[in-house]
Amino acid sequence: MAVQINPSILSADFARLAEEAKAVEGADWLHVDVMDNHFVPNLTLGVPVVESLVQATDTPLDCHLMIEDVDRWAPQYVEAGASSVTFHVEAAAAPVRLAREIRAKGARASMALKPATPVEPYEDLLPELDMLLIMTVEPGFGGQAFLDIMLPKIRRTRELISKHGLELWLQVDGGVSASTIERCAEAGADVFVAGSAVYGAADPSAAVHALRTQAERATARASWACDD
Repeated sequence: MAVQINPSILSADFARLAEEAKAVEGADWLHVDVMDNHFVPNLTLGVPVVESLVQATDTPLDCHLMIEDVDRWAPQYVEAGASSVTFHVEAAAAPVRLAREIRAKGARASMALKPATPVEPYEDLLPELDMLLIMTVEPGFGGQAFLDIMLPKIRRTRELISKHGLELWLQVDGGVSASTIERCAEAGADVFVAGSAVYGAADPSAAVHALRTQAERATARASWACDD
């Protein structure tokens, strides 16, 4: 399973978003954090900015919605041009219906779990998804320290994916850097959101390449990848 690196524009210069998007065009996706100051205590950007970013880069957009009333808003991000839309299960009234609507509109459907939300109750939902996001920090702010206590949760999620033989991407978001990405890969993640580790580097494109190399090296020796 291929490693994917998704730079987060939450750590980019918001006054230069088009340039910042082009600076990481070697990445697989551009991760867009949408926050509403209700579901999380921060306010970032919304549909109009996503519409503009789609025009500014060839890198597909991976929109992570940290918002309330996500059942109403998520489809609008697909219509705005997002290629992948992630909703938080804690905010969704009808996650299966929402995932199916996102897919029907032509995007990949992803579901996110906060650190304290267990994955096991949602085992039966996994076939409805294209990606599952395990938050490795509390959502709401960039630059937080990675929570090592999330590694067992990543492992359990990978086991569930393997158990059901699913082609489900497993994404991690929060504190992903050169010092943590290999542990995430060994635990079972294959899609990595990196904010300050990319945009805080002198050369964001080189940082993407370096993180990919680390993750690929760790995946090659991971027991879960060998089993698959």
